[in-house]
Order: sequence, then structure tokens, then C-alpha cells
Amino acid sequence: MSTSSAAAVLASAYAACERDARVHYENFPVASLLLPGRMRPHVAAVYAFARAADDIADEGRRSPAERHALLDGWLRRLHRSTVSAYTVSTDAGPPPSPGEPANTVEIFLALGASIRAIGLPVSLFEDLVSAFRQDITTTRYASWFDLFDYCRRSANPVGRLVLRIAGARDGALDAASDAVCTALQLTNFWQDLKIDFERGRIYLPADERTRHGAREDDLRGDCLTPEWRRALAAAVSRTRELFDAGRPVCDGIGGRLGWELRATWLGGIRILDKLERAGFDSVRSRPTLGVTDTPWFLWRLLTWSMHRRQRPAGLRDST
Repeated sequence: MSTSSAAAVLASAYAACERDARVHYENFPVASLLLPGRMRPHVAAVYAFARAADDIADEGRRSPAERHALLDGWLRRLHRSTVSAYTVSTDAGPPPSPGEPANTVEIFLALGASIRAIGLPVSLFEDLVSAFRQDITTTRYASWFDLFDYCRRSANPVGRLVLRIAGARDGALDAASDAVCTALQLTNFWQDLKIDFERGRIYLPADERTRHGAREDDLRGDCLTPEWRRALAAAVSRTRELFDAGRPVCDGIGGRLGWELRATWLGGIRILDKLERAGFDSVRSRPTLGVTDTPWFLWRLLTWSMHRRQRPAGLRDST
């Protein structure tokens, strides 16, 4: 294959990953518009890899053993894509197996090129896959320690990979990024409490639920009981502390990525604010972001330095 043909195939692979990201990117869409153009293909490749592995783990029509086998294959493709002999040709790997996405070859063409060009740590991708494996069999968490360990592998690697793609290699920024990524993951759990329960999962730790008398069976109703609201209020308070701890990564990165990180941080805070205004009842009123939130986002971005640890008017302090 000629150099120009190989470049065209690789560009097509990156484009497929970006299309996948645009279709599925839900939680904080305002932030994605700010990502620097030079970073976008690499971030899209990371996202496509993680999204596909997550879908494999969640595929309910296949047995746990079948899903584990598919993730084994996903790891083999990952390791194969990182070797220097991997080229944009027939060496791109076999066609997708049943259960793998149709664009599997494109995902690993793009991801392998990004890993080799930037030096992305393969261990971070392995952490992601280990968390997806855990999703297959683990549906409850006994303690915050257990849940944080899951987030360490399911969410935090993405933030570190984004920092590496940006060229940032700093331990303090990594730690702040971990706090934000865990906070975003937790925010999604509280936002999707009912949805996850209907899928057989509860992420709020058992010790926190027990502390407030929140019973699993009560999630079958159309609204949350006072006990569940108290448990969620405590969880939201802990999540806000993580957002506060992670704020330095938003200030430590300049340029468009800095604005992207601030917008993502604000998206998480906005969801928590809406959840609190709803009395922590995410069953009756699932908090989401929409066009009507744009003025708030713009104002908070422009006045970023004025709002350190400041709570919206009308909200009680839940710490």
C-alpha cells in the first residue's frame, strides 16, 4: 500500500471514530465543542475503544463467559495495535467477530496510531477493560472504597489519556484529573439511579444506603423515599468535594483544552445542582443538560475565577 493510500485509510479510520463519538456523546455535550482540533481524532479513538468495550460488557444477550471472551479478544487487538510492525494494510487485524462493533478494524487502526505517535500508556487501556469486566458480574458495591476503586479504572484513565494527548505529564494534574473523572462518573450514577436499577445495578454503596435506611425495593416506586433522598444528598455532597479537589486541573491547562475542562467540570456541577433542586429525586425528574443551560454555561465560563466554591442561590449546603 502506498504512503498516500495508507494515510487516506488512517484518516478514514479516525473519521469513523469521530462519527461514533458524535452519535453517542451524551453527558456534557457543550464541552466537546471546545476540544482542540489537533486532539480531537486521538480523543475520538480513545472514546471509540472505551465505548465499544463497554457495550461488549453490557451485551445482555450473551453469557458472562462469552462477554469475557470478547473482552479477551479486545485486549489482544489492543496489544497487537501497539507493535511497531502494525501498519495500515492487511496487518490491521481480522474482521470483527460476532459481538464486536462493525468498525472494530477502524478503531484499532486509529487507536494504534495514536498510542504509537503519542506514547499513550497501554496500562490505562487495560484498566478500562478490567472495569468493564467487573461490570459483567458486579452489580452492587459494599463501600465507598470499593466504588472508588471501580472509578479509578472505569473513569480516571480517560482523563489521564486526555492529558497525555495534550502533552501534559504532571503528577499533580493527574491527581486533580482523577478527582474530576471520579466526580463525573458518580454524577452519572446519581443521575441514572433508576435506569441502572432497572438494569440490575446499584452504585450507591451499601454502607451509605444502610446508614440512611434506604432499601432496594423502594426503588421500584415512581419517586424516591425520604431515606433514599437522604442517601443521595450525602452522595452528592461527597461528589461536590471531589469536584472541588479536581478544579486545579481546569486551571492548570491552558488554551482551548482548559476551556474544555472547565465546561466539563461545570456540566457535572450543573447536573448536581438540578438534582438538588429536585429534592434529590432523580426518579421523578432525571436531571439533564440542554440548550436552555447555555446562558448559564457562558456566564460561568466567563466568570470562572469569581465562582470558587460558590453555591447557586437558593440551594442549601449539603456538606
